[in-house]
Amino acid sequence: MGQKNRYGGAAKNRFEGMADVATPSRARHLSFNFKDLDPSQSKTFLDWEARGWLAKACERMKGYSSQTVPQCYGKKFKIYDSWPGHSKFKPPRHVIEDAQWASMHIQGQQCLGGHMIGDVFYVVFLDEEHDLWPTELKHT
Repeated sequence: MGQKNRYGGAAKNRFEGMADVATPSRARHLSFNFKDLDPSQSKTFLDWEARGWLAKACERMKGYSSQTVPQCYGKKFKIYDSWPGHSKFKPPRHVIEDAQWASMHIQGQQCLGGHMIGDVFYVVFLDEEHDLWPTELKHT
């Protein structure tokens, strides 16, 4: 948990190397990559399509794609310092060990879990029940 990754690990360095909000002419928007998707631990595109979540996820990604990473960061999109020790998933072997993990809420508990490299969100999990970062349910 106190471990640093290749991105500095600390919250103050979270956006280092990412697009600068103050210079929109040079700003690079958030992009998505699915090469690290791990359906062995989470759901598949077909699962999410059957539940009606895939289109919602695509709409959310479309919206975020028009913004820089710092602009996206907030309540529905978070970047973490390290792998969550209480996760119900295991760190996939095909993802770099010092990955900077992130999550993007789609609706309710459904979220995309993955890691960041620069301005690219590498989707690893189609997380149906918020298992990457389990939290207590609020307002139940």
